[in-house]
Amino acid sequence: MNTPRTAWWVLALIAAANFGNFYVYDSIGPVAEMLVRQRGFSDTQIGLLNAVYSLPNIVLLLFGGLLVDRLGAARMLFWTGGICFAGALLTALGTGFPGMASGRFLFGVGAETFNICTIAAIVKYFSGRNLGFAIALSIALGRAGAFAVDLSPTWMAGGYADGWQPPLLMAAFFAALSLAAAAIYWRIDRDRGAAAARDAPRWSLGSLRGFGRAYWSLVGLCALWYAVIFAFRSTFSIKYFQHVYGLELDAAGAINGTVFLAALFATPALGWLSDRIGRHAELLTFGAFLLPLAIATLSSPQVSPWIGTVLIGVSFSLVPAVLWPLTARVVPEARLGTALGLMWSLMSAAIAGANFAAGWLNDRFGAGELNPAGYGPMMNFFLAAATVGFVLTLLQLRPLNPRPQPES
Repeated sequence: MNTPRTAWWVLALIAAANFGNFYVYDSIGPVAEMLVRQRGFSDTQIGLLNAVYSLPNIVLLLFGGLLVDRLGAARMLFWTGGICFAGALLTALGTGFPGMASGRFLFGVGAETFNICTIAAIVKYFSGRNLGFAIALSIALGRAGAFAVDLSPTWMAGGYADGWQPPLLMAAFFAALSLAAAAIYWRIDRDRGAAAARDAPRWSLGSLRGFGRAYWSLVGLCALWYAVIFAFRSTFSIKYFQHVYGLELDAAGAINGTVFLAALFATPALGWLSDRIGRHAELLTFGAFLLPLAIATLSSPQVSPWIGTVLIGVSFSLVPAVLWPLTARVVPEARLGTALGLMWSLMSAAIAGANFAAGWLNDRFGAGELNPAGYGPMMNFFLAAATVGFVLTLLQLRPLNPRPQPES
């Protein structure tokens, strides 16, 4: 039975599952410099460790979304959680770059469909004017995992002192906890999920058509905005702070973690605000504008990195707080998995391309501790992509405002 108490229990389990998933994804950033120093990896290889995460999803996410609609969010959350755990463990045990890249690839096979499941699960249990708050709260609590990994050089300093592998083994441990939360949710949702699977529409090519102009506007922003956020913040930002601003690893991780610390509190508050005032498009556009402003600020070493980081934090709080509830409102619930799968397939292509391009630019222009100016082309690339995403959103203000939702 879908009672308020059950809904909040589901939200807590989804948040716990998100925590582990976010932790594993961002676990490469804090060890990036050690992988270069201790294992001889190039920046191109560092970028590829996150790029290969996204590569399978260019195709698989579309089918993953269809399977979420057909088989149910709970069952798919457990299955993909198992794949994520296997990928995290393989990454930590990898004996060379091919082994680590294989682990990241496997983690990517499960992780993005896993994320679709979390949103679809919350849409099943929350509706109306509570939807934005519930989705935003689950994302915010999940991001505590990304905040924890950024601060991990401080709270598990002994592990980092032993090299690159113990931090990645810790990531595999959190992936196991995420899988356990998914298993409990599947148990709670068993009867409801079985009924939804019986009523789910059969797959057809028509499932991929018919999404309106508002949906495609969201797709454009999603691909470009997340490409910049993840390629910079999750892959190169800590290394960038170390070399451009001369910070130690723990200080660079603490600054980078501020993005998620702000999001822990701001994302649910902004989701609640969006539900209440209904100005979804305007809030989304403002959040999109903050990202190129942040990148421009961080491109100037004379300006404190805290300023740009705070701007990224606000953008990172506001855009997801509006983007995912808005997507759920502009497409039918029965096709939400398909819509998210198609959207995230394109987003994965953009993230993979941005990670590869950023790593290649750094190697091409000799970016590093002795040549911090070599990071300039990478930052210009991020600035251009973030600006295009903002302009696309700005041009689509009217179609992005859906009809008001009834009270839940």
